[in-house]
Amino acid sequence: MKPFIQKLPKVELHLHIEGSLEPELMFELAKRNNIDIPFSSPEEVRAAYQFSNLQSFLDIYYQGANVLIHEQDFFDLTWAYMLRCKQDNVIHTEIFFDPQTHTGRGIAFETVINGISKSLEKAQQELGISSQIIMCFLRHLSEPAAMETLLQALPFKDKIVGVGLDSSEQGHPPEKFMNVFREARNAGFITVAHAGEEGPALNIRNAIDLLGVQRIDHGVRCVEDVALVEELKQTRMPLTVCPLSNLKLKVFQQMEQHNIVQLLRQGLCVTINSDDPAYFGGYMTDNFNAVADAHPMSYQELAQFTLNAIEASFISDQEKARMTEQTNEYLAQYV
Repeated sequence: MKPFIQKLPKVELHLHIEGSLEPELMFELAKRNNIDIPFSSPEEVRAAYQFSNLQSFLDIYYQGANVLIHEQDFFDLTWAYMLRCKQDNVIHTEIFFDPQTHTGRGIAFETVINGISKSLEKAQQELGISSQIIMCFLRHLSEPAAMETLLQALPFKDKIVGVGLDSSEQGHPPEKFMNVFREARNAGFITVAHAGEEGPALNIRNAIDLLGVQRIDHGVRCVEDVALVEELKQTRMPLTVCPLSNLKLKVFQQMEQHNIVQLLRQGLCVTINSDDPAYFGGYMTDNFNAVADAHPMSYQELAQFTLNAIEASFISDQEKARMTEQTNEYLAQYV
């Protein structure tokens, strides 16, 4: 199955670009920008990546982001991720970034978005990988702070397809951000939100009903509400699931317990993604392999994750048709 997975076309819809900061690049940027970090080697950084929950991860994640200062840093970070996409045969990716992580440190919004977008343009031209950018609000901060970030984003609307909601789910339900999501939709942004990872199934329902989202990021706790699962199936509401992340953050204790394959077989629009791959031990191919190793699956089922992701992506119908044909042609070699 591994050779099939390696060459399978893939589409990633849940990737935090700051979470792709590998320890080696973290050290390189810290040195370049004369930033002190509390580690003496890349190996020591990796040894610290033992998380008990989402918050323990976020603490080190925000620490790592401190090395990102200049436009070139954001360019280099994004380019390193796009090279991994090429290696894993990712043909399209929709990237999250957290402006508040940077503007809160005095980094200009423009610096962040320009570094990321220039790198993605280069990847389109040189690697043939298409992409979109989604800006996330940090849910542990206030709604007025999110509203301020939305205003900062408006001049760069040609570079940003949508807005999302990430960071600590516990204690920060979707309804906290109803007003800013309404303003984002009025401004023409597509909306998505993290829900049902550490928080209850109710967060998924409220993200759909109150925030008007077109995708749920994570969503694995939907199984707590049978009616919700049926609704997700009927509406084809996508769930951008992150298997290795869920394991690393103790959402599931073992991959064999993960419900992603169960949800796929129930007909939900579930997709495989890497979330914060530098911290959670794997990019797209690693996540596909981890799921396939724990759950015996057919070629058709594995390819369905890609077909679902194409369906759930924010690209044109023409591009969806092209990528679907590419995936089906590949699958036909095996089935």
